[in-house]
Amino acid sequence: MDSEEIPKSLIDEYCKVTHRLDLSYNNLRHLEGLEHFSDLEELVLDNNQLDDNIVLPHLNSLHTITLNKNKITDLNILLEKLKSSLPNLTYLSLLGNTACPNQLSCSDKDDDDYQRYRYHVLFHLPQLKFLDSSPVKNTELSEAKRSGPFMKVVRLEGSPVESKTTAKTDEKSHYYNPLPQKDNEGQHAGTFGKTKYIYYGRHSEGNRFIRNSDL
Repeated sequence: MDSEEIPKSLIDEYCKVTHRLDLSYNNLRHLEGLEHFSDLEELVLDNNQLDDNIVLPHLNSLHTITLNKNKITDLNILLEKLKSSLPNLTYLSLLGNTACPNQLSCSDKDDDDYQRYRYHVLFHLPQLKFLDSSPVKNTELSEAKRSGPFMKVVRLEGSPVESKTTAKTDEKSHYYNPLPQKDNEGQHAGTFGKTKYIYYGRHSEGNRFIRNSDL
């Protein structure tokens, strides 16, 4: 099956008797019709095209959902939907989504990034027993309760707005040149002023280039 939506024939024939539904390896872009699976307990949605616009129906019996390798980028939006739609969720897996900073899917993330993510998820979903590829520890729950609210990832869309004066000043400092201008080539006049960099090294060899006749 390579569907972009849940087939109507599947809904009509199996929605009343299904407890475990595996819809992985499709091209699902929405979950319309899932609300008819009222007794669903486990839902596998790995390797689809589900993104931040995903709509989850209220499924009171569902305790397991895996959304590995989809297109979910905003963790906080998803957590709010999970809290309101799946009150008895105890198993969640989001590996392979941008929202899950795992090294397997995000090369610029490390173990600390992933652990902060776990604290944030567990703060919002403290009833979870298993998150991604490992069980939830009591120590994680304690730390999530304490620091979870502060683990929200904030993406900067751009740098702060600068005034024209500041921008011009920064532009000049960026092109700072401590050497004198070459207005009069051949006339090597000395200059003095404040330098931008100061060297405090203990092994400077600058004086080795000064001859006695120059002193």
